[in-house]
Amino acid sequence: MTRRIRTTRNPLRLGGRQGAVSLIALLAASCASVDMELLEAHLPDAPEAWAADAEAGGQPVGDWVGAFNDANLRGLISEAIANNNDLLAAAANLEQARAGARITLANMLPTIGSSFNSSRNAIVINPTTAAQAGGTGGGNTGRIFINNFSLGGSVSWEIDLWGRLTDETRASYKDANAAYADLSGAQLSIAGRVAQSWFALIEARQQRELAERDTQARESNLRITDRRYSRGVASSLDVRLSRSALGSSQANLALRQRLELEASRALEVLLGRYPAAELAASENLPVLPVLAGAGAPGDILARRPDLIAAEARMESSGLRARATRKQMLPALTLSSQAGTSGPNLSDLVDPQRLAGNIAGGLFQPLFQSGRLLANSKRARAAATASLYNYAQTVLIAYQEAENALSAESLLALREDALRLAYEEAAAAEELTERRYASGAATIFNLLDAQTRRISSESQYIQAQQQRVSNRVQLYLAIGGDFMTETMLAALETNTGE
Repeated sequence: MTRRIRTTRNPLRLGGRQGAVSLIALLAASCASVDMELLEAHLPDAPEAWAADAEAGGQPVGDWVGAFNDANLRGLISEAIANNNDLLAAAANLEQARAGARITLANMLPTIGSSFNSSRNAIVINPTTAAQAGGTGGGNTGRIFINNFSLGGSVSWEIDLWGRLTDETRASYKDANAAYADLSGAQLSIAGRVAQSWFALIEARQQRELAERDTQARESNLRITDRRYSRGVASSLDVRLSRSALGSSQANLALRQRLELEASRALEVLLGRYPAAELAASENLPVLPVLAGAGAPGDILARRPDLIAAEARMESSGLRARATRKQMLPALTLSSQAGTSGPNLSDLVDPQRLAGNIAGGLFQPLFQSGRLLANSKRARAAATASLYNYAQTVLIAYQEAENALSAESLLALREDALRLAYEEAAAAEELTERRYASGAATIFNLLDAQTRRISSESQYIQAQQQRVSNRVQLYLAIGGDFMTETMLAALETNTGE
């Protein structure tokens, strides 16, 4: 079953009315922030098992990076987690959201202010003497100087009578939770992209090495054909066909070299390095372990960071919409001020001079040209949009997981078929080479056999990479966990191993 949001009704479904706002209706509708009926109408219940593979309901592997048994991969992911600019930006966004939550929380607390002023005034008592003295001080200048010092303080506190400030604060903390989930999602995404880029680099290396072997074989064919032509055994057509095949192989080799360099640069950018194409790949792709399980479809709602973030934003939008509607209710504010003044600094702490007052204000917004009502409608529409966005995100997550699960078995079948095709093509090539050397086969037979073997081997390598890459995509789709070198080191320290 679909994991339920912790609400039951939506106050935003109440239609706005011009004029007075019904307090009873508002309070009755303020018990929730998400329209569960609307959400359930657009989000189908998750089945008990995956449609693509009903037997994949076992517990997912805890550390999917370790499942590939590739020490280089874990080191690359650790480097990307520490240096990738997208992750650093996500971490900064998290700090921004946390600071915003603390700012909103401060609105629920009293505001305390203080002030201090000093002034010096001159009173002329003898204009003639004052004019003769000019601007100089001291002596009998015909002026009296009076000092004045003042000290004041104020306290203002809006009572959260209807829970509006609480809703705004909760919404800000929901935003912070969403930002935290975004960071976790970015880490998972970077780990997956590094893994897929690493495996793509390995495939690019294998394809380049295959192209090199193909070019060497074509060069060998041309040498043999030239010797046969010089002895009058082969025709000039055989020579030209051999040269054409060599040119095609050399062109393919240049292409494979370029693709390998680009794959290396793409991975280096993920690692935060300069894209100098200096990263070398391993020789072979990892052997895939047996898939432990993918859990139940509904479990991904609590595991995938992007779904957790979308849910938090949906709840935040509902809370903000509810808080916006409460702005049409009266606001109760308590304020207090105290101040003292005197010609001497000692007068500021004289209890007899202290003066204070306290006041409570009940303010009801009466007319703002429809601004409050329009803001309420806008917030309600934003909350509804976030609900639809959440439902769509969940559906896409189900789709990604189902696609990866169905591809898991189909790619395995394809890999087996291409391995058989490659093995048979290699055997046919070897047989044709022997027949050509003995004169029982033509150059057409040899070139065709070599082309078939090269093509089938290239497709087989590609199928291996696609299957490994799909396994990574499956781990991402179900919200799998992973561990970096830093996490492993911390775990070993805590366990004393």
